[in-house]
Amino acid sequence: MTLPIAPSEVNTVSHLIQLSVAPVFLLAGVAGLLNVFTGRLARIIDKVEKIDAGIENKKTEEAKKLAEEKSRERRLSLTIRMQNINRSISLCTMTGLLIALVIVTMFLSSILQFEGSVIIATLFIFAMLSLILSLILFQKEIFFTTSFLKKKKQSIKTTSNTV
Repeated sequence: MTLPIAPSEVNTVSHLIQLSVAPVFLLAGVAGLLNVFTGRLARIIDKVEKIDAGIENKKTEEAKKLAEEKSRERRLSLTIRMQNINRSISLCTMTGLLIALVIVTMFLSSILQFEGSVIIATLFIFAMLSLILSLILFQKEIFFTTSFLKKKKQSIKTTSNTV
C-alpha cells in the first residue's frame, strides 16, 4: 500500500527543482570552461613533447645540448603556462563541486527541515570566488602566451634587420 503524496509536498519538490535550475545551468557553464581549459592544457603538453622529441632526435650529444639551450626559454614559458592552466582547472573544478554542494544543501535543507540559507549563500559565494580566480589565472595564461609571441616576433624582426 502506497501512501498518497500530499499536494504541498509535490509543490515543495517542484519549487526546489525550479530553484536548482539556475545552479545546474551554472554547472553546465563550468563544464564548458573546463573543456576549454583542458583543451588548452593538452596543446601545451603537445608542444612540450614536440620540443622533447626534437631534442631526442639530435644525433650527437653536442647537438642535443645546443637544442636544449635554444629551447630553454620556450620550455620555461610553456611550464609557466601549464602551471597557470592547471591552477585554473583546479579552481574551476572546485567551483563545480561547490555549486553541486549548493544544490545538495538546498534539497537536504528541505527534506531534513533545517535552515540552510546561510550554508547555501556561503557555498555560493565561495563558488563565485573560485570561478573568479580561475578566470583570472586563465587570463594570465593568455597574456603570458601573447607576450611570449610578441617577444618572439620582435626577436625575429631584430634578427632579420641585423642580417
